[in-house]
Amino acid sequence: MDLKEIQNLIKFVSNSGVAEVKLETGDIKITIKTTVEGNTPEITYVQQAPVAQPVTVAAPAAPVAAAPSTPSAQSVDDNSKYVTIKSPMIGTFYRKPSPDKPVFAEVGSSIQKGDTLCIIEAMKLFNEIESEVSGKIVKILVDDMSPVEFDQPLFLVDPS
Repeated sequence: MDLKEIQNLIKFVSNSGVAEVKLETGDIKITIKTTVEGNTPEITYVQQAPVAQPVTVAAPAAPVAAAPSTPSAQSVDDNSKYVTIKSPMIGTFYRKPSPDKPVFAEVGSSIQKGDTLCIIEAMKLFNEIESEVSGKIVKILVDDMSPVEFDQPLFLVDPS
């Protein structure tokens, strides 16, 4: 096979719309790869959807508006003494191993490090989420069978 035949083969492959052609004749092996306009590689971008935050509406009177802000600041301080257990992945949050079984943990339950707290299902895989701390569950922040995002708070635990 001479240079002219190879050039003609390259032109033919690029015009045919084929992405790749391999040709073996005797001791010669030729591979021709082209990019076709309709055959460009797809690029997929993954974005996390914003999680809706609760909205507080202040009363029109200034003294009344100042009063609710003090307790909400105090509740933030109260939550700071708790450990937040967050979702390690995107998926569906389940509090039970199956519909007919009891929940893994309730508010007020004492938990140990390594105890299973919930299951997050991602792409038909059920992942048990274990506690990283010992303590008492103060609040469950997610409803059963609801979608969760990566790093979304799931539980508040009092480590004392």
